[in-house]
Amino acid sequence: MPHPSYCHPPATIRSLPILGSRNRYPVRAIYCVGRNYADHAREMGSNPVDPPCFFMKPPHALVTDDAPVPYPPETRALHHEVELVIALKSGGRNIPPDAVWDHIFGYAVGLDLTRRDIQNELKKKGQPWELAKSFAGSAPCSPLLVASHSSDSDSPWHLRLTVNGIVRQEARSSQMIWPLDRLVAELSRYETLEAGDLLFTGTPAGVGALEPGDRCVAELVGHTRLLCTITPEGSRSGL
Repeated sequence: MPHPSYCHPPATIRSLPILGSRNRYPVRAIYCVGRNYADHAREMGSNPVDPPCFFMKPPHALVTDDAPVPYPPETRALHHEVELVIALKSGGRNIPPDAVWDHIFGYAVGLDLTRRDIQNELKKKGQPWELAKSFAGSAPCSPLLVASHSSDSDSPWHLRLTVNGIVRQEARSSQMIWPLDRLVAELSRYETLEAGDLLFTGTPAGVGALEPGDRCVAELVGHTRLLCTITPEGSRSGL
């Protein structure tokens, strides 16, 4: 069958480096979870017993290979949210929680960058969050650590974020309201998940503002790390 002729060049395939491999992980979709740590839910004025909410970022939100991130336009309150990221190697609909581990390719650490002032205004109006969450460069992510066994549920991940050398956020994945297996299972009720899907699994307390020149280091401690430097608005290098 002949290849189609496009009216403009197709979008760039976004991908993540894989630790210990020359291959890269192509990304299909980026799903995110809000309100999955009780301390963060409380600091944002939400009830921690409410179920986490899902939202998405476009593939062009992804920033890899420690590329710098320009401060986004139309905000004066860019906030960091450090998160454990799951990468899927397969998927489906209505995945049982005990089968989730068989679908996980690997793990990373990422930042859910947020225009907090815009988000707060959208919340007041009862409007969707896309302008606050889904902008270009809003999902910096580290190289992937390939999953080494079928279940990581008994090995809590240690998350840490420093900004200019000062610890801003730190938590264990065991503090999540919904653990990883339940998150993926719940999301698969609404979406058919596939290889190439990323899931940002929520942030702990300690979110705060970033300024141009800030140097963020996010870690899955002992496993993988992300360097994210915020550059002045309008600088597009790295995206």
